[in-house]
Amino acid sequence: MPELDPNLGKALLVRARNAIGARFGFPPVAEPEHPALSKPGATFVTLTKNGELRGCIGSLEAWRALDEDIRANAVAAAFEDPRFPPLAPDEFPVVRVEVSLLSPASPIAFRDEPDAIRQLRPGIDGVIFVCRGRRATFLPQVWESLPVPETFLAHLKQKAGFSPTFWSPEVRLYRYEVQKWKERERS
Repeated sequence: MPELDPNLGKALLVRARNAIGARFGFPPVAEPEHPALSKPGATFVTLTKNGELRGCIGSLEAWRALDEDIRANAVAAAFEDPRFPPLAPDEFPVVRVEVSLLSPASPIAFRDEPDAIRQLRPGIDGVIFVCRGRRATFLPQVWESLPVPETFLAHLKQKAGFSPTFWSPEVRLYRYEVQKWKERERS
């Protein structure tokens, strides 16, 4: 991934917050421009409240302009993550926004599960697990709470709807990296 661009980070964070705030009728904050916003981009928007996950939705592939992708994923993280109720207006001021810009995913070639586990790079790789029509991903940030590759992969399999011990020759794994920016702590 290229060097972190703080100007791009600011532009993405402001757009994400404005997209959520617009749903509540809050006035938007001025949005900085950036040339990357008109180019295709894949983002994830993660919301936290008091340090706990409050929503996370994103795109694994760049199929629309970055400006559009960040706004759509911010709204989806706030109001459409099936794990949480929709964000309430009183939560808006205290929720913290984090934006992850994904690199294109590349396949991981492996012989078996131990070989796949050996190739995972904790703290660096976002991983996509695909098998039998199911797909799940963990951003690289998930390594912070699941630092052991075997455990990381077991939880990813569960997220995809499989047993943590499941394995099949049909399993496909892909890796990507992210650039991430996070709002300052809110209280």
